[in-house]
Amino acid sequence: MNELTLSEMPKLFSVLGLPMHLLNDYPRWLANRIEQQFGCHVITLNAEMTMQAAQNAALANIIHQSELVIPDGSGIVLYMKLHGKSVNRCPGIELAENLLQRSHQSDQPWKIFFFGGAPGVADKAADVWRYRSPGIQIIGTQDGYLKPEDEADFLNRLKTVQPQLIYVGLGVPKQELWISQNRYLCPNAVWIGVGGSFDIWAGTKERAPEWFCRHHLEWLYRLYQEPWRWRRMLALPQFAWRAIVYRVTQRNPVSG
Repeated sequence: MNELTLSEMPKLFSVLGLPMHLLNDYPRWLANRIEQQFGCHVITLNAEMTMQAAQNAALANIIHQSELVIPDGSGIVLYMKLHGKSVNRCPGIELAENLLQRSHQSDQPWKIFFFGGAPGVADKAADVWRYRSPGIQIIGTQDGYLKPEDEADFLNRLKTVQPQLIYVGLGVPKQELWISQNRYLCPNAVWIGVGGSFDIWAGTKERAPEWFCRHHLEWLYRLYQEPWRWRRMLALPQFAWRAIVYRVTQRNPVSG
């Protein structure tokens, strides 16, 4: 792959004080990072994570230090439109799938690792992708219920095999904190927190139908599937209110 030009470098935008990087093609940018062996931590920002960061200084700091923060949630896209910036949403699961599809298109397929989910889920997700994309190099999996006494062996395993693309599905903010603490093990890898993507690929959960996605209502379908999440969903109106207040009281420039 050719190196990216200056015009293809991320442009910075602020979402309630958190960074947001704007690109026309996130998968291509990340594919170039992998090919050029430039490590990267990708944050898939949505309204819920934004509100968590307001209460969690460690999470906020990780978001600020990450090389790429993408507009995962519909609330983020609507916020940016409110501030005069029209962008397309980049759902984290679609970004993850795009990279998996690209991963074996070059002469040297990327080495991929899945970490997270309930026992057996990451294994099943990997099997699904091996069937779906022959030639894909998923070199290892590990469920998210790692025993403390087994953690050192797992970290040494990662350090030894040196994956180039690592998906971590531990939920927010645990996955972001874990990546930040351990990415030194594979400094040239692209690390992405993928939430419940393993469950969807493995078939243990369903993603919202296209109509819900198109109308920015994935959160409603997720609440239908997991009604116990209703307290966490309170972050959405809180985010909307803070967005309005922030719009009135702050300037929100885009830097080149």
